[in-house]
Amino acid sequence: MKNLVTRWNEISLVKRIICGLIIGIVLGLVVPQATALSLLGNLFVGALKAIAPILVLFLVMSALAKHQEGKQTNMKHIIGLYLLGTFLAGLMAVIASFLFPVTLTLTQSTSDITPPGGIGEVLNTLMMNLVANPVDALVNANYIGILAWAVLLGIALRKAPEGVKVAIESVADAISQIVRWIINCAPFGVLGLVFTTISQQGIDSLLSYGKLIVLLVGTMAFVAFVVNPIIVFIGIRRNPFPLVLKCLKDSGITAFFTRSSAANIPVNMRLCAELGLDRDTYAVSIPLGSTINMGGAAVTISILALAAANTLGIQVDFASAVVLSVLSAVSACGASGVAGGSLLLVPLACSLFGIPNDVAMQVVGVGFIVGVIQDSCETAINSSTDVLYTAVAELSKRRKLEGSAAAQSYTQA
Repeated sequence: MKNLVTRWNEISLVKRIICGLIIGIVLGLVVPQATALSLLGNLFVGALKAIAPILVLFLVMSALAKHQEGKQTNMKHIIGLYLLGTFLAGLMAVIASFLFPVTLTLTQSTSDITPPGGIGEVLNTLMMNLVANPVDALVNANYIGILAWAVLLGIALRKAPEGVKVAIESVADAISQIVRWIINCAPFGVLGLVFTTISQQGIDSLLSYGKLIVLLVGTMAFVAFVVNPIIVFIGIRRNPFPLVLKCLKDSGITAFFTRSSAANIPVNMRLCAELGLDRDTYAVSIPLGSTINMGGAAVTISILALAAANTLGIQVDFASAVVLSVLSAVSACGASGVAGGSLLLVPLACSLFGIPNDVAMQVVGVGFIVGVIQDSCETAINSSTDVLYTAVAELSKRRKLEGSAAAQSYTQA
């Protein structure tokens, strides 16, 4: 048995996940009544969601407590990339909607869901999350609150005895080890998640919304394989695709199945370590990205809002659509890190065109129908670019430092 486990662990995680994916699809089609298999997916996602808040708290706190005065981080550059990427994703969605307009067959209103009343409410919620009770923030996985308290505690502990800092770092390392154990179970979790999707939703239920799904997924693919590589190339000035594809493979695949940016935080932390990035930086940038780096959400919000306008025969000029892309980018930062979080912000975008709330909630209902594909792709884009932009900022800085050193040695010569 020990040899079997060893040989299993020697296989790359991606290959093991693909095996779980294939088995999950087959079982979902052949024995959909075997509902006990869903437990594997629920346990995997539950374990990731349980460990992520504690991991973020201790990693951020440890990184800031050990931070040396005068050492530069890339947080300003990373935040700029997050905001730029989210805006460009929303803009690409607007352009795609103009080129390939779609209309919707509206469903019954989703009456048990309450969307935010306006952009002010979204921003107010974000600000109030900053001052949330730390215990409450941990229990409810409020990552804005967790980040705020981790930053404050980390700065306050800079003058603490070295033994205290070592103890905090040891706890962070222990939690990271638990995360590695959980991630090793990803193939079984993916098996359960895929089985649940196939057995409950089926494939036929999505065919009637094929055009909308193609537009959503196509736009996200364009962002992933065209827009992001351009951003990466400008930053690192070399072939961007090895880095882009690695982030999509190692982060995007797990995010696709967990459908939660928050649950994928441990996966992204591990990937950043593999890429050799600065822990002081990614310990902060990755949990922050799971909250404000929401390019996929901006695509969903823009396309569904314009689809609603097309359905009602509302003429939208391009200038108004660009305003929509800005609104989508800002409101997407308030999307919760759980499955379907961006859909609750669709009524907010619809209000820009005077679309009634009851109609907007029917659009949300359509969103939940296609969410099995849309939300998975959205989360894959959101989460993988957390690592991608963090890596671009650091590699760009290294390139500039190397260029500066080369120029200096040339001058001295």
